[in-house]
Amino acid sequence: MSYVVGIDVSTTGVKAIVVDERGHVVGSALTQHSWDMPRPLWVEQNPDDWWNGTWRSMRRVLTEAAIDGRDIIGVGLTGQMHGLTLLDKSHRVVRPAILWNDQRTEEQCDEIRDVFGRSELLALTGNDAMAGFTLPKLLWVKENEPDAYARIAQILLPKDYVRFRLTGRFATDRAGASGTLILDIAKRDWATAILGAFGIEKSWLPPTHEGPEVTGHITPEAAKWTGIPAGTPVFAGAGDQAAQAIGVGASHAGTLAMTLGTSGVVFAPTDRPIVEPGGRLHAFCHAVPGRWHLMGVMLSAAGSLRWFRDELVPTESFDVLTREASHVPVGSNGLLFLPYLTGERTPYADARARGAFVGLTVRHDRAALARAVLEGVSFGLREGLELLSAAGVDKTCEIRISGGGARSSCWRQILSDVLGRELVLVNTLEGAAYGTALLAGVGAGIWASVDEACSATIKVKGRIEPERESTGRYEQVFSLYKELYPALRHISHELSRYAESY
Repeated sequence: MSYVVGIDVSTTGVKAIVVDERGHVVGSALTQHSWDMPRPLWVEQNPDDWWNGTWRSMRRVLTEAAIDGRDIIGVGLTGQMHGLTLLDKSHRVVRPAILWNDQRTEEQCDEIRDVFGRSELLALTGNDAMAGFTLPKLLWVKENEPDAYARIAQILLPKDYVRFRLTGRFATDRAGASGTLILDIAKRDWATAILGAFGIEKSWLPPTHEGPEVTGHITPEAAKWTGIPAGTPVFAGAGDQAAQAIGVGASHAGTLAMTLGTSGVVFAPTDRPIVEPGGRLHAFCHAVPGRWHLMGVMLSAAGSLRWFRDELVPTESFDVLTREASHVPVGSNGLLFLPYLTGERTPYADARARGAFVGLTVRHDRAALARAVLEGVSFGLREGLELLSAAGVDKTCEIRISGGGARSSCWRQILSDVLGRELVLVNTLEGAAYGTALLAGVGAGIWASVDEACSATIKVKGRIEPERESTGRYEQVFSLYKELYPALRHISHELSRYAESY
């Protein structure tokens, strides 16, 4: 039996899974890591934590699955997108990586629009300038840390730093590169006009590759750390959302992936690049060669529930909280939650947007608060889905749901009722790690194409139908939810500036 490994360098840890040639997961290991928030709006991480998590997870999964490393025929990489990782000419890390949910670059986003033009930027990259993207972070370093900027010799995304440690080579995938705001999505390569406009050396950027392409091989040094033999090919893989979509079978138009992870994502594959005129959706290359996708992203989805649990009821499990929430009526007894705990992207690209409970009274207990969180996130995902439909995505396409939040039957039903749509569960639970393992399997020759890999391995295992009465009641609550951001925007911005002044 031959095997492939999928590695997911996420915000909270590094997962490694082993998948056999029939598509079965035979082992999984996770090494957790933390992040730093040295100032309001800032989120940073030590790149060495990614590498340490990678080799530890790879060693543990091989041991626990009793797999001989010599039977591994390929490794695929995925991970958090947008993070700015800088190396100097000696390949040393210049400064902590600035992550996808860092919101410090409001001024740089305005600068990008002023210099390049918003419509021109949308036409070329498929995206408006948003604080989470890589280019604004790079300009922030240039303007605020000139000594660090002067040392730059290489710019990498988080998973591609791990790729470098595994192979000694610099490379990235085109789905992940789409989230830098430096990629020409139609040509599927770096945009020379962007490089010229902002004085970025092309030599700082790694070559781009399609998801199933070989980008290097395990070095003898990496083999000592990981237990996978030197010479094993490492494939391009994908940014985490494209890999997550592959992991649930959303490789082609007609199937939509919805993810309830730390962030919340609605992801629609397309056969051509489609740009939403308002810039409220992301237009990226897919991990499938020659395909693209439209994507809406809310920054705090299951992350909102984690915040609620960790800060308010840290002794309780998520299962207890969602079970209690299931007994609260639709609308949480008149309580609304705005899930903008780390700013927002879709439908409002606003780094200073803030979360809120609205309608709070003494009759609201923790069960009502928990349900309000579940409903607020579901409303946010509905707004993203409505934008996809307005951009031309088929309103009848199948919605496949995944992510940690999707493990809750209560949350799944709330989401189905809020959307008024059937949701589909599939047999795969490993998400992005599984998707990148399939990409490695295609590259290694187990399957002839990504579509074939998905068809052979991913099966529907359940369906959640909306309850008509609940869906009708949610229409009224959703109309109130949509009024929250416009009503609170000014206060949120002023409170954000107040917090930054200390």
